Amino acid sequence: MNFSIETEQLGEDSYVISLTGEVDLYTAPEFKQQLLDVIGKGGSHVVVDLTGTTFIDSTTLGVLVGGVKRLRTNGGQLSLVCSDRNITKIFEITGLDRVFTIHPTRAEAVEALNGSPAPQA
Repeated sequence: MNFSIETEQLGEDSYVISLTGEVDLYTAPEFKQQLLDVIGKGGSHVVVDLTGTTFIDSTTLGVLVGGVKRLRTNGGQLSLVCSDRNITKIFEITGLDRVFTIHPTRAEAVEALNGSPAPQA
């Protein structure tokens, strides 16, 4: 099983959770626990970095939806980093691309967290 999770605190209430490998029925509970821990520590601005993720399933989507609901009730936000077309397509097909802000790079997601304006194209 190829899976790892790394959490980095960027500011008082800002965190990045980076997932690598397959996030599925077997590994999603670890991700869920990490997300709940971050929220429990006062994290209200959370970026989930899926750059190194090779596969996600419905269990993963459920964890993400649960996290965004929990954060929004406290005025927080959860955004994603994903450039893999196969994974972003899952969010589009399920309509979850309207629930999550999906950034192509971690730098753009962190910039958005800090409230900096995105560069104009």
